[in-house]
Formats: sequence, C-alpha cells, structure tokens
Amino acid sequence: MPSPRSSRERRAGGSGGRLEFLSLSQRGPAAPDSPSRRRELPAAAPLPEEDCMKLNPSFVGIALSSLLAIDLWASKRLGVCAGEGSAWGSARPLMKVIEVSGHGIPWLLGTFYGLCQSDSSAAREVLLNLLFALLLDLVMVAVVKGLVKRPRPTHNKMDMFVTISVDKYSFPSGHATRAALVCRFVLRHLVLAVPLRVLVVLWALIVSISRVMLGRHNMTDVLFGLVLGYALYSVVEHCWLSPLNAPALFALWDH
Repeated sequence: MPSPRSSRERRAGGSGGRLEFLSLSQRGPAAPDSPSRRRELPAAAPLPEEDCMKLNPSFVGIALSSLLAIDLWASKRLGVCAGEGSAWGSARPLMKVIEVSGHGIPWLLGTFYGLCQSDSSAAREVLLNLLFALLLDLVMVAVVKGLVKRPRPTHNKMDMFVTISVDKYSFPSGHATRAALVCRFVLRHLVLAVPLRVLVVLWALIVSISRVMLGRHNMTDVLFGLVLGYALYSVVEHCWLSPLNAPALFALWDH
C-alpha cells in the first residue's frame, strides 16, 4: 500500500510537468536568430579634427597660445600713449611726429625729389635703389598684412597719418619694417660720422617702440617688422640696380 507521502510527490510531479508544458506552449516556438534581432549599436563617429585639437592640444599649440596672450597683455601695458588719458598721454603729440618720420609717403616723396635734383650719377644710383627698396617694402608689407589679417589692438585710435585699406591690419608693422630697411641702407651707403650713425640707429629703434606706445601695434608686429626690414635690405643688395643692368631706368634721370 503506497504511503501518503509518495502519492503527494507523484501529484506534485504531475502538476509540475503540466505547468512546465503550459509555459513552453505559451512562449511558442523559438524565433530564429535573424539579422534584424542581432542589431548592433552603431559605432561612435570620430570627433572632428578641430575638436580633437581643442580636447587634446599639442605642446606647440599651448606654447603659441601662451605667447600670444603675453604679447597682447604686454602690448596693452606698454601702450602708454594710446590716448590723451593714458599714462603718458601728454607725450602723444611727440609720438605722432615720430610716426610721421617713419611713414612711407615722406620717404617716397623725399627720395623722388632727391632723384630729380641730383647731378651726380653715384648719388642717383643710391637714390634710385633707395626708391626701389621703399617700393618693395610697401608691397611686401601690404601682402603680408592682407594674408595674415591680424586686427589692430583694441586700444588703438584710428587717427593715423594717411592710411590705405590694408592699414586696418596690424601684422607686421610697416613703420618698423621701413625703419630697419632704411637704417641698414643708410649705414651701408652713406658716409656718416659715428654720432650720426648712432642717431640713425636710435631713430629706427624709437620709431619701432613708438608703434607699441601709441597702441598701433602689438610687440610681435614690431619684432617681425624689424626682421622683415632687415631681410628686405638683403634682397635690395642682391638686386642692386646699376647703369649696367638697368640702363633704361638711369636714362630717365639723366639731365
């Protein structure tokens, strides 16, 4: 005779089997492993190059940004004659006279007048090459300014002496370029006493420094201008005009 415990176990086992069968029948047949059910997450799109540079800047980029910030800060601090209310505002008229002394128009007009009045072939050769140097300086500075398009300092007052369209840009300083070019030219081709040679160098330095003091340029504009002017003289020396290689030009000034 079966015991009550064994009969209860058989009933529990039968009911458990029926429940498992019902649960399997309700779930239905297993769906095939179709591609639509195996959708993968889309791959992360790569970051744009400019975002990568911002998120992971290079050492060179950090160094240049730091130098630019120092340049802007120092240039603003040194702009002591940028306005009448500046620290050295009373010296602004004197700085503007120095500004005119380094402007291209007085130098072009003076050189042209000297060519017309000169009776010496040696003097005409020097003056004609000086005119060539001044024109080359104007063209090179205008080209670089048009390419770089660096705006002038925010504390600059646009009251400059005779400007053209590219003069709204700051880099490089045309006055500094011209000062370095003329200084090197004069020291090389004019026979001057030592005090006068010192004065020529001082004039070039004062013209360059005045550009920052007036707020016209940042320091890097002036430094690059000095380097460019120094290099342009080497170009003039290499392409030196003489009656032998440019007889037509010298024939225009023969009296």
